[in-house]
Amino acid sequence: MIDLLDMHKHFILSHLKEGDICADFTMGNGHDTAFLSKIVKESGKVYAFDIQEKALISTRETLKNENCPDNCVLIHDSHHNAKNYISEKIKAGMFNLGYMPGSGNKALTTKRETTLPAIKCAIEMLDSDGILLVAVYPGHEEGYLEGIEIEEYLKTISRKEMSISKFQIINSPTSPFFFIVETR
Repeated sequence: MIDLLDMHKHFILSHLKEGDICADFTMGNGHDTAFLSKIVKESGKVYAFDIQEKALISTRETLKNENCPDNCVLIHDSHHNAKNYISEKIKAGMFNLGYMPGSGNKALTTKRETTLPAIKCAIEMLDSDGILLVAVYPGHEEGYLEGIEIEEYLKTISRKEMSISKFQIINSPTSPFFFIVETR
């Protein structure tokens, strides 16, 4: 069976390489941050964002346990403020929306009012041949509404500027799905 998060990473690998700059816009426990860190290696840089202090603590531990290079900038702030921290173009960005796994607080989740501005910001920061992946979790109300709002926005972007795809298991409507935004 297809694992959407494995596919998510497969697409990143077609764009991101050693020395690139990228961002994990939803740090959580740091697994995507570690994944990106290992790809870009010592000569690259990963910016990672989360509003929860425990996410930074967990991510530091994940990076240490996975022997990641010292190339990550962990930022205790909302992803919609990314331009305050990243001045260069990014080759890849990842959003894994919803709540932090293992946090015990499913009420603390990404919200439409910051997610959509963060995605718009990330798209503006994308370098040529860049990629942005957005994993959506429609199994809870906010995630469902986030998915609708993001899709409506992405539909407005010209095909001449970017290629945008959606990957979803169609016979499981509450399963996670993701969008891929690729620059030309």
